[in-house]
Formats: sequence, structure tokens, C-alpha cells
Amino acid sequence: MPDDAPATPATGYRRAARVVLLDPDDRVLLLYGHDPDDPASTWWFTPGGGIEGDESGEEAARRELAEETGITDAELGPLLWRRRCSFPFDGRRWEQEEDFYLARTRQRGVWTGGSTDLERRSVTGLRWWTCAELFTSRETVYPTSLAGLLRRLLDEGPPRTPVLLETERS
Repeated sequence: MPDDAPATPATGYRRAARVVLLDPDDRVLLLYGHDPDDPASTWWFTPGGGIEGDESGEEAARRELAEETGITDAELGPLLWRRRCSFPFDGRRWEQEEDFYLARTRQRGVWTGGSTDLERRSVTGLRWWTCAELFTSRETVYPTSLAGLLRRLLDEGPPRTPVLLETERS
């Protein structure tokens, strides 16, 4: 879908930059959230969000990471994965194209409460996960293939070119 695709009040489109942030122990940082319209439906997801104005994907990844976690010393690495997804959230259906960037940090991070009203209503915390924990968890994690993707990343290193992930719809 092109950047100038029309959005109706019930449907939104955006490009997003997400961060696969690893600590020195190769744990990945995930945020915990829910749809404000359905607080019982919860999931874990990588930090990140919409690309604003003429911002690059890398700039958006750094900005979102700092806003959502307080982490400002992350070393941003290569673009790992790309995916399209479609999901309901806050009374709208979203069509989103996401770029996932690798990053490393020694900083631990804390849930900052978010920088927007929507983040404050829909995200409640964060946690560092090992790959093994992701494989055994029964909780919903996005992207849904994150455990396998992380295992491959840790075993083989970043791909030479970004991997196109399956489209996810919920």
C-alpha cells in the first residue's frame, strides 16, 4: 500500500519502525499491551511505532525506543525483517508496514508511561525475554514468529538483506 493511501475514519494506514533490542545476555525487550477497547486481550510486542513526517526508519526506531523505554544508548544495527499486518486497535482497523531493526544495549530500560495518551491507555509494562522463554510461552507475541526469528538471528547473525515476513492479520 503506498504512503499516500487514503485512510477512512474506520481504517488507518501507517509505516512503522520497530526495534529488536537485545541486551548483553541476548534477551529481547518486549512491551506488554492491550487494545483500549478490549483490555482482556493482551500481547507482547517489540518497541516501535509510526514513522513521522520525513523521518527515516532508523530515526523513528531510535525516537520510539527512547519514548517507550527511556533507552537512549542503543546501538542500532541493520534492518532485519519487513512485514505487513492488519489489525483492529482503538476502534479502527490498521494496515501497517513494519521494518524491524536490530539494536543492542547495556541499559535496562523502564516503562516510561509512553508519550501519547493512547500509549498510556494501552501499554502497561516491559520485560526482557530469553529465546527459550519465547518458545515456551503461551502468551501472544507479535510478530507471531518472533521466537524462531530470534533463534535464527542469534545462531546465524543478521540476514544480508531484510527478510520479508508473512503478512499477519487479526
